[in-house]
Amino acid sequence: MQPVLAAWLALSLLAGTGAEEMCGDPPAASSRSISAPQLSPEEQLSPHMPESLRCDACHAIAFQLEEQLRRAEGKVGKKALSESDYVEVLERSCSQGWESYGLQELDGEKRLAGPGLLGQESMTVMVTGGPWPGRLSKMCHGYVGERGEAQIYGAHRRGLAALRDLLCHGEKGACSGGKPGGAAPHKATQNEL
Repeated sequence: MQPVLAAWLALSLLAGTGAEEMCGDPPAASSRSISAPQLSPEEQLSPHMPESLRCDACHAIAFQLEEQLRRAEGKVGKKALSESDYVEVLERSCSQGWESYGLQELDGEKRLAGPGLLGQESMTVMVTGGPWPGRLSKMCHGYVGERGEAQIYGAHRRGLAALRDLLCHGEKGACSGGKPGGAAPHKATQNEL
C-alpha cells in the first residue's frame, strides 16, 4: 500500500494536482511592510541618551547589572560578593558592549529594545549599534558614580525591583514622570555632561 501511495503522491506533484484538491488552496502569503524608525537629529547625533528613551535605558541598565551580579554570585555559591568583587563586576557591566540594544518603533513611539525590556514586538525593525551602546555605557557609569557601588549592590541583594527603584524611579529617576512608557524630564547628571 505504501508504494502505491508514494507513486500517487509523486504523480500528483508532477501533475500539479492532488495536494490542493485534498487540503484546499495553500494559504495566501501575506506581505507586510516594515521600515526602520526615522531618527531625529538628537537621536542620531547627540552623545547623550534622548530624554524620551532614558526610562527604557535605565531599565536595560538595571537588568544588565542584576544579571552580571547574579552570575558573579552564582560562581561563589550565591554568597554575598566582597566589595572588591562587586566593584569589579559593576565596572565590567558598564563597560560591556551593549550591542544587543537598539531602537524600534512601536505604535508610532520610539522605544529602546533589548534584553530585559518589555513591549518588544517581533514584527518591527530594530536599529542596533550606532550611538546606543555608548550612550548606555555612559549612563551606566553615571549611575554607578552617582549612587555608589555599595548602594547598588545592596539594592541588588534585595532583588531586581529594588535595583530598578533605586536607579530608575523615585524623585530623580529617569522613569519618575507622568508620561506612560516614557521618561520624565530629567536633569543630566554631571557624568552625562
